[in-house]
Amino acid sequence: SPATTSQPGRAPPCPAPPRCPRPCPASSLPAACSSFVLPSITVITWNVGTAMPPNDVTSLLHLNTGETNDVDMIAIGLQEVNSKINKRLKDALFTDQWSELFMDVLSPFHFILVSTVRMQGVILLVFAKYYHLPFLQDIQTDCTRTGLGGYWGNKGGVSVRLSIFGHMVCFLNCHLPAHLEKAEQRKEDFATILHMQQFEGPVANGILDHDLVFWFGDLNFRIESLDICFVKYAIDSNVLSQLWEKDQLNIAKSTWPVLRGFQEGPLNFPPTFKFDVGTNKYDSSAKKRKPAWTDRILWKIKPPSKGSGTGGHRPSQGVLSVSQLCYCSHMEYTVSDHKPVAAIFAVQFASKVDKPLVEIYVADEWSRPEQAVVRYKMAVGFHRSSWDWIGLYRVGFRHPKDYVSYVWARSDDGERCLEKQLCAQVMFSEEALPKGNGEYILGYYSNTSSSIAGVTEPFQISLPRSEEGSSSTDSSGSSSEEDDSTLVLLAPKSRSPSPGKMKRHRSRSPSLAKFQGLILRPSSRDRGTSRSPSPQSRRNLPRNIPTIHLPQEELRHHGVKSKELGHAAESPEGSLLYQTVQEQGGLRRVSADSSLARADPRNLGLLPALRLEMIDQALGRRWESADQGYYPCRRMSPTSPTGCGTSPKEGHSP
Repeated sequence: SPATTSQPGRAPPCPAPPRCPRPCPASSLPAACSSFVLPSITVITWNVGTAMPPNDVTSLLHLNTGETNDVDMIAIGLQEVNSKINKRLKDALFTDQWSELFMDVLSPFHFILVSTVRMQGVILLVFAKYYHLPFLQDIQTDCTRTGLGGYWGNKGGVSVRLSIFGHMVCFLNCHLPAHLEKAEQRKEDFATILHMQQFEGPVANGILDHDLVFWFGDLNFRIESLDICFVKYAIDSNVLSQLWEKDQLNIAKSTWPVLRGFQEGPLNFPPTFKFDVGTNKYDSSAKKRKPAWTDRILWKIKPPSKGSGTGGHRPSQGVLSVSQLCYCSHMEYTVSDHKPVAAIFAVQFASKVDKPLVEIYVADEWSRPEQAVVRYKMAVGFHRSSWDWIGLYRVGFRHPKDYVSYVWARSDDGERCLEKQLCAQVMFSEEALPKGNGEYILGYYSNTSSSIAGVTEPFQISLPRSEEGSSSTDSSGSSSEEDDSTLVLLAPKSRSPSPGKMKRHRSRSPSLAKFQGLILRPSSRDRGTSRSPSPQSRRNLPRNIPTIHLPQEELRHHGVKSKELGHAAESPEGSLLYQTVQEQGGLRRVSADSSLARADPRNLGLLPALRLEMIDQALGRRWESADQGYYPCRRMSPTSPTGCGTSPKEGHSP
């Protein structure tokens, strides 16, 4: 059992290799497997027309069929997501509603958000089963604007590229120019996207350099020559083949060199544009747009290169095959004037990577705090960092930052363990462990690659809950003052175990650091229904959320009586920061440099649905936090910014 303690100065021996968590040929590639077939990848494209998400997307994701157990990855491309300025500000602080919906629906099926990228209204989400995460590496994103001559992101393309079991795969979601006469403009924009998007690394720097490319989105190709009456007749008579030869994309595939090698399944579903919103009727407005297959999904396999397998080339070509199992539209969704389109692919890979970068060993059950010992072994060539950490995840977690707790993956003999292939060892503190019974997973997060490099099989944690009759003191040992306080946004210099700086994400969005002076408080309206990635946010919420007391001149402006004022604590630069805590029926002042203001957000039960309670007057005076943020903070969603800061010191526990 890994609960045993190793001798000081010596790394514990490694246990036997773990067994395959899933059948080898079907769904994963653990260390003991020598060949691999990835059963299927689902690709979805949907122009949502700035609509709110529907209540149910299970049929779109094919979750209501037996196919779910065979799908290993899902790529979702959205276009025209609401990107008005007020909506973009909210989405910059918190996860957008569409991403929240897909994470909520897919997490019970063990899908984890691997990567996401957004350019105004164009979003790309890539999900995978959790046990594939160690074999999804070199994850990078990019985006290219083509609207208004390249200055506006309403049109263009976003991409996620990654290595899947040693094969380079790129998902490209595009929104190209509209209208029948803009076919040449669509070709030029697509060529621009292919030229502009470049990735770092020794292989697959361009999109078409990847072993496999999925190209999808609202490509906006139309049906030429035929009038609207004939098009509707062919649709009503189900003779869609009569429209195929006049489809602009079908014509372009045989005439445009940039499209050489791209493949697409037969269009056996009705054109997906343009419908009256809320119906399945084609456009009845005065414009009466001609129906068209604007929403498409194509793929391309890189042809074998000369001398493949020699001279430094990776011998992966020639062993990659793709079969399209399904290509269909979903008429049941009527929130947009487009219908979503889905395709399911069976992809066969050669197993070039047959071992995770980090192997993690734990006991089958943690029933006592002293059993929370984790041993891990790093592969030769693994680039470890002092910022690597091991996260404890509840089964059904949504993304790599959705951890229950974490421990820094650093030990005194870490470098020696890597060099001599020994196991390093870390231990979770009792305060960091969840109470009660449940299934959990450990994952090793690599800061260098910004991905999970190793996971365990689910194991059981059975620890006694805190006493029912105890006071409001938090079970982790935090004081009641910390629990009942209003959260003050920490300085944006403290470093998180889930680093907020996405090194390979080149799109630019507002950072939380620009909103200094905000005091945030959970919204009571969302207290019980928020989609929080933080498991603690649903436990031990204080019944009475304290208020924020403002200066007298501010309160007079808002009509607040002076007798409601508490004493003020003045900040170093003249800005006034007021906090109150409930303590035995009275009020107590808390200054900006107190332990309350520097509290770890992990212990405050922070909800992701927050309401802006106060902005420093006119946002004119910028003041620095009295504390520079030495406490690690956690990112509440994969797209929300993180305020963070100083480097961890060896031997310093988070």
